[in-house]
Amino acid sequence: MATTGQLEGKRAIITGAGSGIGRASALRFAAEGAKVLVADISEGVDETAEAIRKAGGTVIAVRADAGDEAAVKGLVDRAVSELGGLEVVYANAGISGGLLPLAETTVEQFMEIVRVNLIGCFLAIKYGSVPLVKAGKGSIVCTASVAGLRAHAGGIPYSASKAGVISLVQTTSADLRGTGVRVNAICPGLIETGMTKPLFDYVRARGTEHKVGQFTPLLRAGAPDEIAAMALFLASDEASYVNGQAIAVDGGLTASHPFLPPRKQ
Repeated sequence: MATTGQLEGKRAIITGAGSGIGRASALRFAAEGAKVLVADISEGVDETAEAIRKAGGTVIAVRADAGDEAAVKGLVDRAVSELGGLEVVYANAGISGGLLPLAETTVEQFMEIVRVNLIGCFLAIKYGSVPLVKAGKGSIVCTASVAGLRAHAGGIPYSASKAGVISLVQTTSADLRGTGVRVNAICPGLIETGMTKPLFDYVRARGTEHKVGQFTPLLRAGAPDEIAAMALFLASDEASYVNGQAIAVDGGLTASHPFLPPRKQ
């Protein structure tokens, strides 16, 4: 992977950095010159930090709940005090909650998914924007999902939470008008991560892995590095005029209605 120093001199927070998209993004941000604070509720965040250190990067690892207000404020305070400032916040942490039918979905399950996926992004924007506004510039990126754009890409609570993230970046980017702070969302399609591991394990066990991604024009699933590349772009000054957007990185899935090619005669 070639690097160009796109984040040289910047300081960044990445939540959900213990695995998957968060880990890939943290490694990419650090490789591009950023000093990073990586956070996750799991111990995987320590492995992410160790990989960054081995590559010569500057990193702080924190075990934290992205949906807890005090914890998120603490992440921002620590980044400012220990890294010397903050230019980028990537609110990536999220949970899936499974695919329960509507009648079997409890209020408690719904609220927990919203707490992590949507409230987590709200808190990252609320507290992360403070030092960015003070500096007069900065980028906040949130992980939404194609499930927030269309039905049948995730469970009901998950999809609702991700639709909320899309609205959140639109409304907060407007609220932060004139500050120089940009807020955008990435809407990943089917990406092989810890969250989707059960699906990939299932199709591999059945010998039907070749069917994964068949509804996308690229006919494949995506990789965490491909989402990290978009996160890098949005975090960098290269995206200086991109604001309030929800960008699908999904192999073309949401460009059309799902279909199967005609059966060969």
